[in-house]
Amino acid sequence: MEAIINKDKAICDYNKRIKRVVITREEIASAIEKAGKEIDKIYDGRPILLVSILKGAFVFMADLCRAVSVPCEIGFMCAKSYYSGTNSSGIVNITMDLEQDVSGYHVVIVEDIIDTGRTLNDVVKMLKARNPLSLRVVTLLDKPERRVVDFKADISLFTIPDFFVIGYGLDCAEYYRNLPYIAEYNLDADKE
Repeated sequence: MEAIINKDKAICDYNKRIKRVVITREEIASAIEKAGKEIDKIYDGRPILLVSILKGAFVFMADLCRAVSVPCEIGFMCAKSYYSGTNSSGIVNITMDLEQDVSGYHVVIVEDIIDTGRTLNDVVKMLKARNPLSLRVVTLLDKPERRVVDFKADISLFTIPDFFVIGYGLDCAEYYRNLPYIAEYNLDADKE
């Protein structure tokens, strides 16, 4: 059942909506350091373009770009499939596109979470059609139980079960992005 958030109520019940911490700040930092080294090894000094899928991946992108030592530029796209609820709408809209012509770049898409896979599947098809030198996907979280399209990231930091998560850039109705950890969202709080 899709949860619709009343913003006034959400502010009052902010902490009640954090069910439990799933991945700590320290676990995230350690995994990002490891991913940065893996990216450095793959590209071996060749410049890359890190592409953040907004809004959720902006925190992850900031930390990941500091964890790589290869020369890198950054770019931003906004692809939206969640609106005010906790279920994907099933419709992917590209609301902001890259400024760069990717044909001269090794592109690394930086995503916060792969859920159904629809969003990234569409973004990858779009960017591959623009002929980058190479294209890889790194995701902070992977939720394979929810996949409805055949999609797998090249680098996945954490695999999680099918529950709604918030924090470290991930939101519910635009709240909770500022949490320094990843938490399970308390869906029961919406029923109160």
